[in-house]
Amino acid sequence: MKIIEHYQPEAISETRQTEQISVIITAYNIEAYIERGVRSVCAQTYQNLEIIVVDDGSTDATGELCDRLAAEDGRIQVIHKENGGPADARNVGIARSKGSLIGFVDGDDWIDPDMYEKMFGALTEYEADMAVCRYRQVYKTHTEDCSVDRAVLFEGLEALQYYVEEREEYAIQNAAWNKLYRREILADVSFPVGKWYEDIMFATVALSHARRCIYLDTACYNYIIDREGSIMNTQINPRTFTDQIPAYVEKTKFLRELGRQDLADVHDYFFYKRLLLFYDQLREQTMIQAASDEERRLRETQEAYLDKITHIIYDNRERVLQVSACPAADPRDRRRAALFLKSRERYWRKVQWDSRVVVPFKAAVKSAFRKIYKHKK
Repeated sequence: MKIIEHYQPEAISETRQTEQISVIITAYNIEAYIERGVRSVCAQTYQNLEIIVVDDGSTDATGELCDRLAAEDGRIQVIHKENGGPADARNVGIARSKGSLIGFVDGDDWIDPDMYEKMFGALTEYEADMAVCRYRQVYKTHTEDCSVDRAVLFEGLEALQYYVEEREEYAIQNAAWNKLYRREILADVSFPVGKWYEDIMFATVALSHARRCIYLDTACYNYIIDREGSIMNTQINPRTFTDQIPAYVEKTKFLRELGRQDLADVHDYFFYKRLLLFYDQLREQTMIQAASDEERRLRETQEAYLDKITHIIYDNRERVLQVSACPAADPRDRRRAALFLKSRERYWRKVQWDSRVVVPFKAAVKSAFRKIYKHKK
């Protein structure tokens, strides 16, 4: 790994924009957002683009807006298809694409004008197979941008390692849309049709194929966090158990088959840690008094989810304790897991004590020290 401070990719003049980038935009019932998203791609300073908009069976005006935008810009192709979900829509777009590089944009998001010029410039300069950029998290009330003025060059499986380790300082993550891929590394990679959380295995396999990856610690993609109706706004739901958890299991198996048992252990550590966080969230929700029939039905569903999570953890007791002792693990997580396996009720009392007493106390002490330090200055 090589850190490149104060990195700015070289500008790519129009005469040097010889490689075509295929940008696949997926759209389903987002008439309020799609025009902004598509126009942000059309406005790229890197102009040699093939823009493929996949209308995934929209029932609102999304498809009509896509057709109108295509009439304005000859680079845009619109594919209208029956609804099959974002994974199917992306696969259809990949099959239609012809560019030597491939990028993805969700139609309700938008990108900065120089996103693909920066990513292509960095990818070309460092002869990488994949470029990744940071992204802004756009809320209704504010925007969060954790950009740092640097780039990071990963060799071999280093990018995969940092992705599996969920390093917050490198926002590689599952998302398909903050990346630019050489077509060759996607030759045998596709999105699982009909599944949510479709990015999990796609990102894992693609990163394993990249001989070199350049990470730009600059936000170029604008990701809407709290749009109503977004799949990503749905917290724990039936798909958590039918799609998300099986994808995590498949990811562990893939890492093991890759010969990286160390990464399989780290991934399982984060997986079981995530399950305990799901448990905490659900347990807190079940404490709320159910007043209506709808709330009582929701309570029953939440309790069923709690049982499912409990069974997964208990059925894998030895593995849970094993991976919570791996080098990347926080020792506190091993203690939490051990307590859960010994007694769920004692575990829950500890969670409540920490959240209602320990955490507020530590926050108050920290705030007091800040005030004292500020006063002394």
